[in-house]
Amino acid sequence: MRVTRLLPAAAAVLALAGCGSGGDTKAVPPTATGSLESLAAEVKCTPNMQIDSDEVRQAICKNPDGRFVFATFATDRGQREWINDAKDYGGYYLVGRKWVAVGDDGVVKALRGTLGGDVERGTNHAAHAGHGG
Repeated sequence: MRVTRLLPAAAAVLALAGCGSGGDTKAVPPTATGSLESLAAEVKCTPNMQIDSDEVRQAICKNPDGRFVFATFATDRGQREWINDAKDYGGYYLVGRKWVAVGDDGVVKALRGTLGGDVERGTNHAAHAGHGG
């Protein structure tokens, strides 16, 4: 499926994200909806578009909380397939209706305070790998 070819961009952002600020979520608002641009505007970032297709729109964003990937999807199924494949790269996923934001734990918590949504966690392969060569 074409969506799986988009995952390396999300993985690259996760690798570059580093540590974000530890956003503290006191109350989670109702889950936001809208276009990639409107969601990005809510969290005060200008999206740097990476993919703009009928199936998925994906951008890299940066705001005071850190760097993250924003993606919106044409279908719920396309979104779930993308998330399931992307989780192999680790990271944290803030999931809304036909959108996802991917970043480190602090960034995702901060975004959740504005956008609502559910947090899903990717697979941590480092916990299973030895540090020897």
